[in-house]
Amino acid sequence: MIYLDNSATTALDDAVLDEMLPWLRSEYGNASSIYAMGRKARVAVERARSEIAALMNAHPAEITFTSGGTESNNSILTSACRESGLVDRVVVGSIEHHAVLAPAEELARQGFGHAVLPVDAQGRYRPDQAGQYDDPRTLISVMHANNETGVIQAIEQLRAAAPSAVLHTDAVQTFGKIPVDAQQLGIDFATISAHKIHGPKGIGAMFIRKGIDYKAHQVGGGQERNRRAGTEPVALIVGFAAAARRSVDRMEQRAAHMRELIDHARHSIAATIANVRVNTPEQFSLPNILNVSFPDAAQLDGESILQLMDIRGVAVSNGSACVSGSLQPSHVLSAMGLSAAESRAAVRLSVSHATTRAEIETAVETLATILHDLRGTV
Repeated sequence: MIYLDNSATTALDDAVLDEMLPWLRSEYGNASSIYAMGRKARVAVERARSEIAALMNAHPAEITFTSGGTESNNSILTSACRESGLVDRVVVGSIEHHAVLAPAEELARQGFGHAVLPVDAQGRYRPDQAGQYDDPRTLISVMHANNETGVIQAIEQLRAAAPSAVLHTDAVQTFGKIPVDAQQLGIDFATISAHKIHGPKGIGAMFIRKGIDYKAHQVGGGQERNRRAGTEPVALIVGFAAAARRSVDRMEQRAAHMRELIDHARHSIAATIANVRVNTPEQFSLPNILNVSFPDAAQLDGESILQLMDIRGVAVSNGSACVSGSLQPSHVLSAMGLSAAESRAAVRLSVSHATTRAEIETAVETLATILHDLRGTV
């Protein structure tokens, strides 16, 4: 299998697993217990917290561990409106992950204000539009980079345009791939996750800027400074820190390799596939994602493209794994102005540092053959 869906999840790094194993076997103490095994687990948790905080220029007290990106996004939006009462309006981008869009819509049904920021044809938000919502009682939630197209948003400019608003960014796709500096970005909240950077599934974190009166919506225990109840999964937390450390330490080298592969895929697709649209711009985009679609998509079955790629041993997707199989057009590409048919038939290739040039070439050849065959039958 040629795996080109690394934006959905990544393979667990062997070195990360090695660091996790002791905490899955002999060192199984509860980090909230006061005896020796518990104290040792607590030290491991706090060491991991400090390490992750340092990697994003934050204070350890600003990092709260969760089960992943979806929980973090839901918790931040819900708490800001309900439990903490920080804001009474949520403004979300039109191309956000459903883990942001859905809680914002639910809050709107509960009576909180709700607005949506549009994007341009390249999938970027305009700072002046965010500036319309510059109010201390408004939460603006804009992802650092899009999971379908890889487009990086100008978070610093959005902050400058709305300096009074509470600002959250979903950095699940960027943390460990490009710099995520909480102070430089000027954010109040951020979401990060381990399994996008060759860490374990089931662990993520929230960045909550010091001074914010954040109250948990999940109760029943005093863990994580009363911000997230539940026994800390020590092995997962240790694995998260290990994956983050390795990703950031190797960021420049990995990014250069992935960018070279994506550029090769971009040029190969343009040379071998007719009537193709590239939805990932060459500038201000992540080094590991390429999204393409087809203007004649009304004649093509998007699901068939993915299934035929899979049958031929190539794993790709058409967007977010959380809604795969729904046969719905990509809300991201639709917001960028693509037709419903073209948004449904898009293909996303996302690579990792372990992907090879030969794998890219095989994947592009396979895609070209499939499209040739599908187009020949209509």
